[in-house]
Amino acid sequence: MDGTDIRLLEALSRDARSTVVALAQQLALSRNTVQARLAQLEAKGVFLTFERRISPAALGYPLTAFIHIHVQQRKLQQITAELAQIPELLEAFGVTGTADILAQVVSRSAEDLFRINSQVLAIDGVERTDTSLAMHELVPFRVGPLLKRADGPS
Repeated sequence: MDGTDIRLLEALSRDARSTVVALAQQLALSRNTVQARLAQLEAKGVFLTFERRISPAALGYPLTAFIHIHVQQRKLQQITAELAQIPELLEAFGVTGTADILAQVVSRSAEDLFRINSQVLAIDGVERTDTSLAMHELVPFRVGPLLKRADGPS
């Protein structure tokens, strides 16, 4: 990525609904250049899905929790496939440390979180879980500081 790509991404991070024409005017580039750059960035997998911008709380899932899942390693592929079938599980990572998987889940209530945790525990090969309830989001998902670093000193 070059400086133009970074400037384009910074502009989109400020207003993701900017049109190609507005971006071209803002960045003093031609519309064709902006359109071509956006297509290249998309082809490289730079953009995450729009799904990441939808708030689970707005869908009736106000609680966020992190489940540390301890598994039998030889069953990891099967466990991962079954975890992906739980709608409330937003994402899962293989991690180092005492747990093997860290899953972010959302729930409607504490009772609902208990149900979700029980689903995870029912998967063959899951040995145990440790669950932490998110009390407050302190730093929301962001890449702006990375873009600023990639662009160099302004």
